[in-house]
Amino acid sequence: MEQKRRGLRIPFSAPAEVALEGSKDASAPAKIVELSLHGCFVQFYPPFAVQAKLRVKIFDKDEYFEARATVMHVRDKVGMGLAFCETKPHFQSILQKWILAAMVQQQKADSTVHS
Repeated sequence: MEQKRRGLRIPFSAPAEVALEGSKDASAPAKIVELSLHGCFVQFYPPFAVQAKLRVKIFDKDEYFEARATVMHVRDKVGMGLAFCETKPHFQSILQKWILAAMVQQQKADSTVHS
């Protein structure tokens, strides 16, 4: 059963790295396509299983966000929805800044389309 998302996800494009928590394997490249204060959708194939515990790192310009995450749902051959957990305050403030900037950008784009 798929769990309901917490909060609105907004379009957000950024490179990322994901790895199984506790794994000695190197992180694998991925792409973030949606972002919220509580999670994100990651284009990654093959996706990890639902409930897998991951480390996720998202890069944007000269900053990055890092958190532990749990796979909440999988879209086969597309990617996976992640829920963030145990986000450090420094990274939480970066996440909030990115989301605000993306919302402002989306609002500007919407107002241009409707003008």
